[in-house]
Amino acid sequence: MVPVFINFNGEIYPQDAKLMPVTNRAFRYGDGLFESMRMMKGQLKFADMHADRLQRGMKALKIDGYSQLDTWFLKDKAEDLARRNKAKHGRLRLTVFRDSEGMYAPTQNKAGWCLEMQPLDEPRYFLNEKGLIMDIFTEIPKPSNYLSNIKTCNALVYVMAGLYKTQNKLDEVFLLNQNGFLCEAGSSNIFVLYQNHLYTPALSEGCVEGVMRQVVINLARQNNIPVTEAQINPEILYEADEVFLTNAGRGIQTVMGFGVRRYFNAVSKLLVTELNKL
Repeated sequence: MVPVFINFNGEIYPQDAKLMPVTNRAFRYGDGLFESMRMMKGQLKFADMHADRLQRGMKALKIDGYSQLDTWFLKDKAEDLARRNKAKHGRLRLTVFRDSEGMYAPTQNKAGWCLEMQPLDEPRYFLNEKGLIMDIFTEIPKPSNYLSNIKTCNALVYVMAGLYKTQNKLDEVFLLNQNGFLCEAGSSNIFVLYQNHLYTPALSEGCVEGVMRQVVINLARQNNIPVTEAQINPEILYEADEVFLTNAGRGIQTVMGFGVRRYFNAVSKLLVTELNKL
């Protein structure tokens, strides 16, 4: 098996190296955030958008040093790690944590970070051949506040949703916010096509501010597909013509069914074609 390497605070280590103490704040309190990214043909996709979101998230969490984790930093570290792993394509995860002692109140706000890579053989985004079968996870609603848009290390809502998905033999689940409206999927943003109009939950509904979400919104508008960021009642899933999910790692994933409802995938096919042209 080919060894996989990570970059931990600027040093290269094997992926299975034991590096973090039990006092690490990301482990203890979920005190951090992360970026999921995609590399293709040796280049980090949408690096400027990832850097912008990362810096705004660090600033919101009051983690120092956010100005240093810019576009150049992401590209440089990602490309170096890809060379170390002898890979041109792959998924990357940059985790940034507050490198500090203390209980809930940290003693300082210094940033620590770790960059991981999962090599892939895929030089472009592929639409899933078999559409996803989904249901709504209702046990734990996601709260709506300014932390909701950040990809924080506190992911218990998604863990419980993942357990529900596995136990019910589903491909993915929809999450609702505290008011009972559509928020996102277990690891993706949601888009719903209804009467030739594309809808996605607004950021005020508590969804993660996905990079691919914004890319798809831009692509849809460039292709004369009207898009509205809105408060969405889950009942629309029974009437929608098409539903698809987006994230930086997979691009666009089409949903085939929700309950007895079955969906088309014409718009998602168009958008993934446009995505690969970028």
